[in-house]
Amino acid sequence: MTEQSKNLATEDDRPMKRSILRGLRRRCPNCGDGIMFDGYLKVADHCPACQETLSHHRADDGPAYLTILIVGHLMAPIIHVVFTHFRPDPLVMATAFTIGCVALSLYLLPRMKGLVVNIQWSRRMHGFGT
Repeated sequence: MTEQSKNLATEDDRPMKRSILRGLRRRCPNCGDGIMFDGYLKVADHCPACQETLSHHRADDGPAYLTILIVGHLMAPIIHVVFTHFRPDPLVMATAFTIGCVALSLYLLPRMKGLVVNIQWSRRMHGFGT
């Protein structure tokens, strides 16, 4: 078996698109049935459904950076439009957008962590390949 055919086999058995979609749903990258988190952001050591080892992940700060990037790009234009068209009281606007940014961040953070961990699994990074 040549090196190129080994790489193709590696990419085919763990497709990136499927892993990304499962990560956004916070599901196991292998089976898609088991929940991958023990808590809000704590990744389980093993999938409860298929026993896939998930403890190899090294998500670090990646999910936080992705969350900040997405929240900033979504909220900045909305803040601009609301301010220029409606001119709300500054305290009302600050309060409303603070709540919106925090809520969106709390919603996205576990999904971004699932995405990063599942991409690592798909690409066999950090011990997921053995």
